[in-house]
Amino acid sequence: MKLTAIPFGTTDWSKIESVPHPGETGTALWRTCQFGDARVRMVDYSAGYLADHWCSKGHILLCLDGQLDTELEDGRTFTLRPGMSYQVADNAEAHRSSSAVGARLFIVD
Repeated sequence: MKLTAIPFGTTDWSKIESVPHPGETGTALWRTCQFGDARVRMVDYSAGYLADHWCSKGHILLCLDGQLDTELEDGRTFTLRPGMSYQVADNAEAHRSSSAVGARLFIVD
């Protein structure tokens, strides 16, 4: 990722409208900003959330609150708690997210 032509700015995430994205179960609320080619999101997963798809997009993801479980298509699983992050490249390893208790994430992709 190359960050170019983005002037300095601040983002008040509480003022960004949230857009619901239903999962197989539960809902993800996305607050999204686009900075050049970089999509930056604050995402809140409801308790009981399970993604309705396998994702192959690359992300850098930071767990701010709650707990996020990520399953890779090969069966491996990883759990993030506040202060933990993961990173994965585009088309590297398909993954899907779930959260039993809910989670708040900061995501750059």
